[in-house]
Amino acid sequence: MATVTILLALGVLLAPVPLTLAAPQERHIKVEAHSFAFEPGVLRVNRGDTVVLTVESTDVVHGLYVDGYDVNATVEPGQSAQVRFVADRPGKFKFRCSISCGTLHPFMIGELVVEPNLPFWRAVAATFIAAVGATVFFWKLEPTKDE
Repeated sequence: MATVTILLALGVLLAPVPLTLAAPQERHIKVEAHSFAFEPGVLRVNRGDTVVLTVESTDVVHGLYVDGYDVNATVEPGQSAQVRFVADRPGKFKFRCSISCGTLHPFMIGELVVEPNLPFWRAVAATFIAAVGATVFFWKLEPTKDE
């Protein structure tokens, strides 16, 4: 059992994850709004990044509202609008068209994915495995008999 615990701990500690937390960056992402869809439909950023969205419309007036971040932009056809915010909460957040743009408007939805702090979770997993290993090790220790 101790061997399994040691192997699990080594696996967690040696997993190919960045050794340091990536410094927050300014991410510039172009989002195209057209015919009831956003391109790209999924945006991925890291927690702490400053996100700059440049929204462009190719057909009619569209809006872009990001749930949970109170970010809203309106864009005319052939024009662009820019919004800036800090992605300070990890998770998945929907973004949607905030201007009624036609019959399929309610289905014009995308997703913002804010990645969590992976080194933190790696440390939590290593601590948990070490605690389980220590518990098993001390549980199996037989007391010495004094004669």
